[in-house]
Amino acid sequence: MFEKKEIIYSETIGVCVVDDIVKLADSRKDTYNYYLLRSIFDKTKRAYIPVENHTVQLRNLITFEEALAIQHDAHFNKESEQVKGEVRYVIDKNAYDRK
Repeated sequence: MFEKKEIIYSETIGVCVVDDIVKLADSRKDTYNYYLLRSIFDKTKRAYIPVENHTVQLRNLITFEEALAIQHDAHFNKESEQVKGEVRYVIDKNAYDRK
């Protein structure tokens, strides 16, 4: 389970922050926990993803070493914009953290 304020990767919106974990009810009034995800790059993009049994891939960000390997791969230009954004974010964050 991810925590509030954690930066993660969502296959639908790319690099995002877990802005909140909220309870939403269905038509039968059953409540479920949902992640409220907000895109790091586009503040207008947000998604509600069920905490349990979600079909959208959610995962921790790749490591700096993985980002460098992907960036230098010959097929990098064919990657999705979400993956390219993740690679740039991880590399930029690492450079900033080293200062």
